[in-house]
Amino acid sequence: MKETRPKINKNKKKQVVVFEGLCKGCGLCIQRCPVKAISFSKTNLGYLSTPTVVINIKKCIACGICELNCPDFALKVDKIT
Repeated sequence: MKETRPKINKNKKKQVVVFEGLCKGCGLCIQRCPVKAISFSKTNLGYLSTPTVVINIKKCIACGICELNCPDFALKVDKIT
């Protein structure tokens, strides 16, 4: 069974949650990220047994474009104030 708990990446200013159980590995978030902070995982698989995504929190600017373009609602981006 696939991992259903979300993977949380955060620092003092932002938090990005990846719901691997929802990710089908389409790559739309990777294509749309303006700072290239998203890549395919080399170890974790989504629900179609395709690679899920990982977020480089240091590069991420928390713009939310990945979240808006994900057809499966597998990403959640929040700025921490």
